[in-house]
Amino acid sequence: MELPHDEVVPILDFGSQTAQLIARRVRDAGVFSLLIDPATPAAEIAAMKPRGIILSGGPASVYAEDAPRCDPEIFNLGIPILGICYGMQLACKTLGAAVSQASHREFGRANLQVLEDQAHGLFHAVPKRTTVWMSHGDQIADLAAAQLQVLATTPTCGYAAVRSTAAPGEPGHNFLGVQFHPEVTHTPHGVDILSSFLYEVCKCDGGWKMSSFAETATERVREQVGDGHVICGLSGGVDSSVAAALLHNAIGDQLHCVFVDNGLLRKNERALVETTFRDHFKLDLRTVDAAEDFLRDLAGVTDPQEKRKRIGNRFIDVFNNAAADIAKTHGDVKFLAQGTLYPDVIESGHGHAGKSANIKLHHNVGGLPEDLAFELVEPLRDLFKDEVRRLGEVLGVPEQIVWRHPFPGPGLAVRVLGEITEPKLRILRDCDEILLEEIIAAELYRKTSQVFAVLLPVQSVGVMGDGRTYENVVAVRAVETQDFMTADWARIPYDVLATISSRIINEVRGVNRVVYDISSKPPATIEWE
Repeated sequence: MELPHDEVVPILDFGSQTAQLIARRVRDAGVFSLLIDPATPAAEIAAMKPRGIILSGGPASVYAEDAPRCDPEIFNLGIPILGICYGMQLACKTLGAAVSQASHREFGRANLQVLEDQAHGLFHAVPKRTTVWMSHGDQIADLAAAQLQVLATTPTCGYAAVRSTAAPGEPGHNFLGVQFHPEVTHTPHGVDILSSFLYEVCKCDGGWKMSSFAETATERVREQVGDGHVICGLSGGVDSSVAAALLHNAIGDQLHCVFVDNGLLRKNERALVETTFRDHFKLDLRTVDAAEDFLRDLAGVTDPQEKRKRIGNRFIDVFNNAAADIAKTHGDVKFLAQGTLYPDVIESGHGHAGKSANIKLHHNVGGLPEDLAFELVEPLRDLFKDEVRRLGEVLGVPEQIVWRHPFPGPGLAVRVLGEITEPKLRILRDCDEILLEEIIAAELYRKTSQVFAVLLPVQSVGVMGDGRTYENVVAVRAVETQDFMTADWARIPYDVLATISSRIINEVRGVNRVVYDISSKPPATIEWE
């Protein structure tokens, strides 16, 4: 496994809903981390030369027949290991402790009592009494047969944190476990605990930063591509823009960007992208007008996954044709570059752990055809959205691009629910333009992470000019998030929402009702489809 940094702490993902948060917290602390399959052999993990290993939580019971396991040999590597919730239970069971269903389940906040002076450092910066977040039905029942020592308790959990007392060379040496979840914000000192593990226990140097990542990623691109030519699908969004900037920095004129007008863009999107990238980046940008082809492919299609598949297939056809044109002057184009991010990989069920549910197909991950004629170049595949923005700043990408709100690869196709038609797209473009105008005017654009309109597949009765109307309903979606793996709905002031609603209903023909989406992710996703 090729890694973007030489100091790594892998996370064995046992299916926890917050496993990606562990990776984020570790990276934020200055150490590179990523999720891997929990069944990865110990020899492969050792080959990564990790400073430490983290075992995530998970929904299973360790005593269940089909419970996920890890290679027990990892406990013989002598590498510091931190087990969290299920990860702690699995490790303790492997080391000889008993695990059983708890008499008192713990879900929510709990009061943690640290029992001893923590010379080894896990609770180095934590008060002796603090609050932690619990989410478990099983507990460690007995440590008698294991070389483990209790570090902390709660009123209903006698083994809320433990550490191994095994000597160097014995199984489990350097193991620590916590029954609670330090990665969530509901554990106030969780970041301190993880930082103590990284720096007090693992003795990490903390060299993970965007400038070093940019250098490493640039070299990786050069090694992969050699003297070949790369075609890059440029949408104008932050992901593809930063990917293009990094690639251009790495291989210069070997990069050929293709902007596809698929008929599913926002108002004036094409002009903005062409002007920005030709003027600022001075790169080879080719625009392909394929609107008729995309809309013909989508005619009569209502299933969102099918929309994404058809859009992905058509994109590849367009790229194949563009590559053929480029090949006439530059030789064969063997590489296709994309702005795939870590959340895309996880949500598409293609994560390192292999345990993630397929939430939705991203056209640049799960929507690609199996007979893809290109080798993929994905320099941002290990990054979260906010990390991509920081990388964009390091690369000198203009601020107005770096901080643009995300726009989905399938475009407005996943914001027009149901069948796609030109009249529906016109309505949605007009609504979206008004929405963004008012969000910017209220100085909320940088305070929100993503704001957009959705045309719903329903109509409602209204009254306009003393007459009855039966027209479309538009939903407004605004969220706040750091990594786009979880998100909360934005508390837009009522007066701003009132102005948005009034303008849309009065200025956009065909709309008589505006609703505001107050769902968080999870359980909802950010996009509606």
